[in-house]
Amino acid sequence: MGVPERLAERMSMAEQHEYLRARFSRRTMIRGGAVTLGAVAGGAFVPGATAQAAVPTARTAPATGTVDGAHVAPFGRHLAYGTDPRTEMTVSWQVPVAVRKPFIRIGAHPWDLSRRIDAEVRTLFTPAGVGASGNHTQYYVHAKLTHLRPGRTYYYGVGHQGFDPAAPHLLGTLGTFTTAPSHKEPFTFTAFGDEGVSYHALANNSLLLGQNPAFHLHAGDIAYGDPTGQGRTDDTGFDSRVWDQFLAQTESVAKSVPWMPAYGNHDMEAWYSPNGYGGEEARWTLPDNGPDKKNLPGVYSFVYGNTAVISLDANDISFEIPANLGISGGTQTKWLEAQLKKYRAAHDIDFIVVFFHHCAYCTSTSHASEGGVRQEWVPLFEKYTVDLVINGHNHQYERTDVIKGDKVTKKLPIGGTAYPETDGVVYVTAGAAGRSLYAFSAPLSYEGNEHDVDSVASFVNVKGGKQNETVAWSRVRYLDYSFLRVDVTPAPKGRLATLKVRGIAESGDQVDHFTVARRAK
Repeated sequence: MGVPERLAERMSMAEQHEYLRARFSRRTMIRGGAVTLGAVAGGAFVPGATAQAAVPTARTAPATGTVDGAHVAPFGRHLAYGTDPRTEMTVSWQVPVAVRKPFIRIGAHPWDLSRRIDAEVRTLFTPAGVGASGNHTQYYVHAKLTHLRPGRTYYYGVGHQGFDPAAPHLLGTLGTFTTAPSHKEPFTFTAFGDEGVSYHALANNSLLLGQNPAFHLHAGDIAYGDPTGQGRTDDTGFDSRVWDQFLAQTESVAKSVPWMPAYGNHDMEAWYSPNGYGGEEARWTLPDNGPDKKNLPGVYSFVYGNTAVISLDANDISFEIPANLGISGGTQTKWLEAQLKKYRAAHDIDFIVVFFHHCAYCTSTSHASEGGVRQEWVPLFEKYTVDLVINGHNHQYERTDVIKGDKVTKKLPIGGTAYPETDGVVYVTAGAAGRSLYAFSAPLSYEGNEHDVDSVASFVNVKGGKQNETVAWSRVRYLDYSFLRVDVTPAPKGRLATLKVRGIAESGDQVDHFTVARRAK
């Protein structure tokens, strides 16, 4: 992306951003602008409700240089919860060229889409020389809906001047979403990391729909527009157009299932902003309740039913890939503890699930484990008895025994049950969503092909380099494309609520299953 390698190795994300801005100083990435708010009312909404365009940042603006909208169709629809999944949803999409007056229509029935809300365009410009393409402009559109009714299914269509989804010949472009319920009830969610654009990624997406998930967690390394993932700008393979392919690929799921990402090392793109996340902020609108939206826009939390979900940014504490090391100044870890304390004390929350990119515990021969995670966050996971930790980064499926203090407190065979209140924490690496696979140093061991070993030789990334270690916690190792399915079952107070966790291969075969159980509040 334009910085000589000898310099990039010594530069932080912010320094590389300034280098690129100076080199391409005559180019303008995004110009600021305002958005229009629109009102929504009716029986499908809470009385007095409103829906509005997503709040603009310094990098947002209405589109300019428009063409005839009748010749332009939206694509790449993707949903994300607001801070309260019961009443808030953001619908995002992309258009290939600038259009006039983008909007969303929404209603409780496909024949009742009279409520029309203006949307916001975030224009992302990538100049020739930053990456593999010539000058390239992308147009991302967002509409944040608020005051929705809990547990309600809505129909929506996205459009612009010249393209109205309510027109009879365009009704096939409509999508749906369902808000979170107002009370505890069974639900399913899915998760994986390291997707990219590939046949295998598309195959996994097809299987995801069949799980009927309430939402999907993406544990980082989303599209791989930057294929090196070092947080460096000397990668001539960077190509912003990969995001166009990615959003088209995931639309079959993400247009109806909230797609909740955490940011990984391949998601840092230095040209757009000092923290590397300017491009991500153009593409996503995520819950606005994290500790530092300026530096860590991918850190947030939400509650669905009896389960709290926390998204973290491990680039902030990564010794292995230090481009953004320490960017939060410790505020992320302080916020994490406050969230864990709050959720564990809440009377209506049973489970806490945490997801992020770099692995706390993994025996891959590529990245293995991240010492920064073990140092900063694992003690908090254990202190507040987190029920499940989901990671990506390593392109494989691996699941640990129950761990506390870096040691196995309880072996967790396939089909076993963990009790976090007394046992410890279970960690799952689900990084085989679509990119090329890595390798293990120990034999594979998965459902139908179990091969237990007493110890595995691996390493952990610490400050100053790699530190070899021999571990006993690697229980399941599967090396093919896969994802995670989690079935959440509430229970009456004092009875056991459960998370039934399954590793599912691209073939549809089950390669792992275990249960996390906790007494319901």
